[in-house]
Parts: sequence; C-alpha cells; structure tokens
Amino acid sequence: MGSRLLALLASLLVALVALALPLAAHASDGVTETPSSSPTPSGAASPGASPSAAPVDPNVTAINVVLRDESNLDDEGNPTPVPSVTLTVTDDGGGDVGEGVTDAQGRAIIAVPAKGTYTVSLDESTLPEGVELDSGARTEIEIAVRLDGPNNFGVFPIGVVSADTASFGDKFGDALVSGVKFGLIVGLAALGLSLIFGATGLSNFAHGELITLGGLLTYVFNQGLGLSVILAGVVATILSGVFGYGQDRLLWRPLRHRGTGVIAMMIVSIGFGLFLRSIYQYLFGGSTRSLSQYTNQERRDFGPVSLADKEIAIILVAVVVIAVTCVAMMRARLGKAMRAVSDNPALSASSGMRVDGVISAAWVLGTALTGLAGVLYAVNSQVNFQMGFKLLLLVFAAVTLGGFGTIWGALFGSMVIGIVVEMGPLFGVPSSIKEVGALVILILILLVRPQGILGRRERIG
Repeated sequence: MGSRLLALLASLLVALVALALPLAAHASDGVTETPSSSPTPSGAASPGASPSAAPVDPNVTAINVVLRDESNLDDEGNPTPVPSVTLTVTDDGGGDVGEGVTDAQGRAIIAVPAKGTYTVSLDESTLPEGVELDSGARTEIEIAVRLDGPNNFGVFPIGVVSADTASFGDKFGDALVSGVKFGLIVGLAALGLSLIFGATGLSNFAHGELITLGGLLTYVFNQGLGLSVILAGVVATILSGVFGYGQDRLLWRPLRHRGTGVIAMMIVSIGFGLFLRSIYQYLFGGSTRSLSQYTNQERRDFGPVSLADKEIAIILVAVVVIAVTCVAMMRARLGKAMRAVSDNPALSASSGMRVDGVISAAWVLGTALTGLAGVLYAVNSQVNFQMGFKLLLLVFAAVTLGGFGTIWGALFGSMVIGIVVEMGPLFGVPSSIKEVGALVILILILLVRPQGILGRRERIG
C-alpha cells in the first residue's frame, strides 16, 4: 500500500512537471493586449498615485494600463475611458508591486521593479457611480513586461454597462439562462460525485481538485501546446478519466482491500485534495489566466435573453453528455452493475461480478464527467488553481439537496443551486456572497426532508 501510494504521488509530480514546462513558456500568450494606436502618455504614476502625479521617466520600467467602457461610445464610435479606478499590480508570488488610479483618459502607469510577468487587478468598488461590470467582465489581466520604460501596454476590454439601463424582465431572463448554464456545469461535477459515491460510499472531498484538473489541462494543451480549445478540452476530459482510473487503482482500491472504513477514506480524500491543490498552486501559480479562444464574445439576442456562442455551446454539450450518461446508467449493463455493487458489494462478488472493475469504471466515468465540468467552467470564465475548490461546496450542496447517491437528485439539486446563485444579485444579494442564498435553501429543505428532495433508501448509482 505504501509503495503504491508513493508511486501515485511520484507519477503525479512527474506528469504535472512535464506539463508545466510548456505552460511556463506560454503563460502570458493571448492575455497581454497592446493597443494599435495609443497616445504617448504624459504622466507616470508611482505606486499608489494618480498617473498624472509625476512626469514619465523613460528609464523606469512600467505597466501602461488602459480602462475603456466598451458599451459607451463617443461621437467617433470609440469606447469612452473610465477614470478614478484603482488598479493593483502583483507579481508571480502574489506580492503587491504597485498601485495606480486611472486618469481622465482611463490610463494608469504603474512602475514595476523588473521585467517579468505581472497581474493587474481592478478594484470594482472604485468604479464610478452608476457603472458596474457585467457577468463576463475580467477583473484581472496578465501583462508580460519585456520593454524598458512605460511601453508595456495592457487593455481592460471590459464590457461595463450603466446600472439600471435594462428592464427587470431582461435581467431576469439573462439571470435565469446564466443559472441554467451554471447549474449544468455544477450538474456534471455533481453527477460524477454521485456516481463515485453510489459505487463506493465515499464522500470524496478531493472532488473539487478534479474539476480544477480539467481546467488546468485544457489551459496547458491550449496555451502551452497550441491546440485549439475544443481539442484541448477533449484531451483534458480523456486524461481526467485516466487520472480517475489511476487514482482508484493505486490509492482507493488498496484502502478498500485493507478494510479501511468510509470515514477514514473520507479523511484521506481531504488530505489528497490539499496535496493536489498545493501542487496546482506550485506549478500553475496563483494568478488567473485565460484560454486563447472564446474569451470575449458578443452576445446575440434570442427573444428575451442574450447569449454568446460559447454559452450556447456549453449548454448543448452539458445537456447531451448528461442525457447520454443518464440513459447509459438506466439501460446499459454498466449502470445495472453499478447499482448492484452499490446495493450489496458482497453479494455482487459472490455472484461472479468483478466488483473492483465496476468501481474502477465508476471512477473513470465520474472523474471524466468532473473534468469536463472543469473544461466548460474554464471556457465560461477563466482558469485558476482554486477554481474547483470554490465549486466544491456548491457541488456537495447540489448532491445533498437532491439526495445523495441519486443521479436525478444530483441533477435536480444542481439546477436549483445554479439558478438561485445567479439570481441572487437580482434580488439584492451582493455578487461576492451570492452563493449564500443557495446554501440557505439547502438548510431549509434539509430541515423538512433530511434525505433530500429526491432521496430514498437505495442508491441508484
């Protein structure tokens, strides 16, 4: 058991290091944007000061950031600048390097100590009154500083929109569609968690890191190896399934054969999750990065709602995959075998069924579905080493709300969670804590129905 666990950890480290080599060379590709026609800045900002507070020193290496309102055009059709917004620069280690405030032209020049890659973060609380960011806006960009002087440009192409310009009906429709989209992403991960729990009885607290794995692998194959996002996502999903098999074969199966209890295995999953998260942070870094495609897309109106092409693709892919999985679980031999193993592993083994093989299949399918959730989440937003960990509580909430171990319960709970989370800000819930509403509903329902909405005594895989 010990040698197998060491082999698992060693193979994981070797694989991640190998994947991280191209990532390091291309970490900033497709992120830094250099304006084609930018006026020569007339003022430079020292950290924490307005850009017009001091003259430009051409010998001082600096980041030249421009903030534009894409939804508010001037007479010539150009985006208008957004002044008085605070921008903070951090290095690869997450340490603060400097701070600046945009001037009347929406520009901030922030000195940096040396050339390298930096992350520029926008403080939403400093946006002018009556202006807010839409749901697809980026609040962080990476800038590769390679030139001397204030010649390292970065543009925030954020689609800022004036507050209260849309009707409540339009906001409601957009929030509902966003909730369905988010619920489907959570549903894929919840379905994977439910399959693993149904076959093994294990509440896997490392499940969030499996979501992150899908997103990070997509980024590595896209930005690091130059594959298209679609092809990178397919490869990431397949490799996630392979990782699920290796995880079961080298870690969970030996623990089962030793008679390790479910509680002890759950504690092991907590430690395994912490280990994976630390590896991700060490190799990927603490910054948030974007894929090379589908980052900024215009939304098209479809009646009362507006959707970008990538959002339509996310919804269609998730619906098709979930439908195929559910049909397979109900009619295919694998689904029947999983239900049999879930109900009585000893009886299944005595009847000639390969219990370990069925459980490994559940791990492969569950991890592949979870990795696909990470792929779609990366396409929908951005990639970060904590992206799956931030979703873990919502995934568990969805599975618990619908009923642990039931595939239909996991899907129903995910849709409830997704819609409530996205509609929270519409009813006054701050965006920073919009997940609270879903967790409150979870508590209220469990007080009335502890087994969940669709929960029942037997698990169905």
